Amino acid sequence: MSREHRRVVVITGAGAGIGRATARRFGADGDKVALLARGEEELEGAAIEIEARGGTALIVPTDVADPHAVEAAAERVERELGPIDVWVSNAMTTVFAFFEDIEPEEFRRATDVTYHGAVWSTRAALRRMTPRDRGTIVLVGSALAYQGIPLQSPYCGAKHAIKGFFDSVRAELRNKGSRVQVTMVQLPGLNTPQFDHGRAKLPGHPQPVAPVYQPEVAAEAIHFAAGHRRRQIYVGISTYYTVLGSKLAPWIAERYLARTAVSGQQTEAPPDPENREGNLMAPPPGDPGAHGPFDEQAHGRSLAWSATRHRRALGAGALAGAAALTAACLARR
Repeated sequence: MSREHRRVVVITGAGAGIGRATARRFGADGDKVALLARGEEELEGAAIEIEARGGTALIVPTDVADPHAVEAAAERVERELGPIDVWVSNAMTTVFAFFEDIEPEEFRRATDVTYHGAVWSTRAALRRMTPRDRGTIVLVGSALAYQGIPLQSPYCGAKHAIKGFFDSVRAELRNKGSRVQVTMVQLPGLNTPQFDHGRAKLPGHPQPVAPVYQPEVAAEAIHFAAGHRRRQIYVGISTYYTVLGSKLAPWIAERYLARTAVSGQQTEAPPDPENREGNLMAPPPGDPGAHGPFDEQAHGRSLAWSATRHRRALGAGALAGAAALTAACLARR
């Protein structure tokens, strides 16, 4: 790709987990990637990986809960890298606990980062993309945008809110005839450092709901969403059955989750006492990278995502097979 045609990509929550893996994926295209997060050490680690893959990295330390900081970050990105082509809104934080054990300031902070961070990111992106009538905003969602689970009320509430916000913004853009694309990627449980750095008030160490996938699976889907006009993308078979179950039989999903999801989200080991505060109010020191501690359980690919990605080819193959079967039947007659 020539330097003139490299995309300018903004990624929030870019220092770790999904954001880190996604930054590497765009870096492999040679894109110019602006990295937004609070922790400078993790941003420096992400920048090294991007440049090692042939991309250009710009570190922009930002707290996405602050709308003025997000706007200032967008201004700096366009000043130093050029017009923004893709904005990936991924930043999140949470508290793993029963709802009544979460303090109001904790719930508010998790909501401000996860939900309002997506709102302020979309606002900053649209202020630049709408006048140019081009650009793509990718909102990183979750199967939990459709079905809430125990021990994650701040996160589930925020993802539900992002889904409603997403629907509203898309309808407004369609009303205006805008060519700016807003898409949402709904993800399954992933092996990211959030289970080490989310604030935990549980007897056991937090863990993702099985089946667990590696963050690179999510990164591939987000990268695909940035280049294709899909309204939503579902990743992982668990996302499909979670969304379907929430629509068809929510009472069954609720009973199942009440029975399995409290113990299923905790390991037998206790949380690390040094990390019990997590990254809720401030970033922890160091560079956690993209992966969490569950590499042995995590899948490196998703067949459901592959089918979604290649749905046209699969559909054409199915039609061709049906036509061949019909022709064979007619020939026998």
